Amino acid sequence: MNPATVKPWFTDLQQDIVSRLEAFDGKPFEADGWERPGGGGGLTRVIEEGNFFERGGVNFSHVMGDGMPASATAHRPELAGRRFEAMGVSLVLHPRNPYCPTVHMNVRCFVALADGKTPVWWFGGGMDLTPYYPFEEDVRHFHRTCKAAVLPYGGEAEYVRLRDWCDRYFFLKHRNEPRGVGGLFFDDLGADGNTDFETAFGLTQSVGNAFLDAYLPIIEHRKDLPYGERERDFQAYRRGRYVEFNLVFDRGTLFGLQSGGRTESILMSMPPVVKWRYDWHPEPGSAEARLYDEFLKPRAWA
Repeated sequence: MNPATVKPWFTDLQQDIVSRLEAFDGKPFEADGWERPGGGGGLTRVIEEGNFFERGGVNFSHVMGDGMPASATAHRPELAGRRFEAMGVSLVLHPRNPYCPTVHMNVRCFVALADGKTPVWWFGGGMDLTPYYPFEEDVRHFHRTCKAAVLPYGGEAEYVRLRDWCDRYFFLKHRNEPRGVGGLFFDDLGADGNTDFETAFGLTQSVGNAFLDAYLPIIEHRKDLPYGERERDFQAYRRGRYVEFNLVFDRGTLFGLQSGGRTESILMSMPPVVKWRYDWHPEPGSAEARLYDEFLKPRAWA
């Protein structure tokens, strides 16, 4: 697999998503190109204090190096020491309105190289939704769109596999709770040689191309709902879980930091306003408790 053959799709995806989000928010995303001293670089597109998005970023990166980072070989120790080339698009969007969920999407490819050995390549990606005051119809819409993206590449069984993988991955073990309501997650697609390039790249494209259809209708519907300090306070508290997951567990964050990526672009995913409280629990029967009681439990939403 030659990364040059997939790069145009990644860069086009970034531009398409940014253009649609700019049209929705009404303010432009800043463009910040960067180069990595060890090889490669990327383009960060970021918005802060927008009309709708409090903070958000859509990153493209294409990096290479002489040694695989530890986060990339933790599950494949046989690749330790190989040269690598990686590229992808990763986004996180933090709306200001607590009735509008935070969202994450990532699609990526990776090649591990060694003289005299066959290159090992794989694709990964997914998307997941993190609401604060969720609506069941929004969660079901997000999951139905995710399901439609996967069905042509393995049917119901493959969708269930990637849905369940997402539930397992975006889970805060130290809190014993999920980060949000899930979506899709996959990794290492093609690494074992059992999935051909066209299928692996096709699924990756399908997931990336489905993002706007999964997310924009939700925020279009909820963007004008009124809210107050109570809702903002709970949003900031739950955003703390987002920070904890990204800094402790997230493979993409760890890979970026370990591979010498651009720190500002990697930490673009952090929410701008966050709170922590000691041993806080929502009042039983409250809107805040409903998140825990009804939504932060893995379900077959689609």
